[in-house]
Amino acid sequence: MAHILAAAEPLALLMKRPLPQTDGYGYGDDHISTDVVKPTKACHRESDPAAALAAAPHVFGEYGGVNMSIEASATFTVMEPDTMRRLFAGEMGPEGDDMYIYSRHFNPTVLALSRQIAVLEGTEAAYCTASGMSAISSVLMQLVGAGGHVVASRCLYGGTHALLSSFLPRTSGVSTTFVDADDEAAVRAAVRPGETKVVYVETMSNPTLAVADIPMLARVAHEAGAKLVVDNTFTPVVVSPARLGADVVVHSVSKFISGGADIIAGVICGSASLVNSLMDLQDGALMLLGPTMNAKVAAELSGRLPHLPLRMQEHSRRAAEFATRMRRLGLRVTYPGLPEHPHQDRLRRLGNPGYGAGGMLCLDMGTEARANRLMHHLQNTTQFGLMAVSLGYCETLMSCSGNSTSSEIAPEDRARAGISPGLIRVSVGYTGTLEQRWTQFERALALVQQETPGKHHKMMFVKPSALEI
Repeated sequence: MAHILAAAEPLALLMKRPLPQTDGYGYGDDHISTDVVKPTKACHRESDPAAALAAAPHVFGEYGGVNMSIEASATFTVMEPDTMRRLFAGEMGPEGDDMYIYSRHFNPTVLALSRQIAVLEGTEAAYCTASGMSAISSVLMQLVGAGGHVVASRCLYGGTHALLSSFLPRTSGVSTTFVDADDEAAVRAAVRPGETKVVYVETMSNPTLAVADIPMLARVAHEAGAKLVVDNTFTPVVVSPARLGADVVVHSVSKFISGGADIIAGVICGSASLVNSLMDLQDGALMLLGPTMNAKVAAELSGRLPHLPLRMQEHSRRAAEFATRMRRLGLRVTYPGLPEHPHQDRLRRLGNPGYGAGGMLCLDMGTEARANRLMHHLQNTTQFGLMAVSLGYCETLMSCSGNSTSSEIAPEDRARAGISPGLIRVSVGYTGTLEQRWTQFERALALVQQETPGKHHKMMFVKPSALEI
């Protein structure tokens, strides 16, 4: 991160100050890199993400504003003709020279947000993108290459699964072996030394909430010369995969990091060399595919990062309480913080203390029809939450994963991954009081239990024939 500067210094200095070269732990040395992006002073000595973020130097606005300024320019001027040539040749850049070319390459505001998220995740560098899927696809295309091989968890977000099972094989000849990522022997058997480029998992699987053994997966990947890429969308602050051995951490920033359900964004966190390769003018996936984050979006997100740890604590607190009460009612609930969850001890061991087990839970109603009926009453009768995909919003969001966010996965593969037809994925919000929301849940559940089988109810976006039990 840039050093704190006097308020009177101009925006060009406040937002484009070169970073000192570091040893990965925030200690500077005299080495000067020619890379476009150098390792950020990521405060790795702080193990708590909130403490690391708070210890990072602040980026002030152009006139000393407490918030960063928005650099909305698409293109940037130079004072001498030869400077343009040097920029395109890679001899000059944003870090060492305070020089920018074009906002599809690097933008000062987006770079400032990227540094903040790198600090939060404990990585050398990061760069933000226009969506979570653009972050995932760009990383995979950059690291795997044509004809390469990936080993991936069989339980992934449906869009990621489709990318690996359909799109990349068709466009790039990339092949993927899907495995039970919790089975070390299966992962080892799937890895092809010299051919496998990436092992890909989610910290907490979407939607089954299995917790990845990141140290084990990192060990297996590295022994085979592969990179471990971890999607940490469900667990920002709760888990720090890079501190556990992951090489790359990706997020759909649209979710918990944003928190407002109003922004589509993503981020790639990793080494400075990775970010530089992604932004290479001749060979960089981010540079050439162009999933560019808007500077106004970056400034908006920067203002939300400081309260992300507080939001995650409340999401986790309420999700844990609801899951405990649902279990007492005899419901089939999955939550990594419950004693019966097979990975409760793992999450406690790998997670950052004080942030709980995350804000996601799953409720299995057995059949899609029964799940639909409960969600109908939860939204339209008792106002417990909203039927919508996505997660991390202040309101509770609910969706039946099998027919929504996991619908890209074939039915037999969904069954193998443990995604049942009646599985409701719940992103627990924090509006209202906990007791108020629990009363609303109980009322909706009672209505479902009282209804006779075969009775039709008018429900939003559900065909009547699907409601029969």
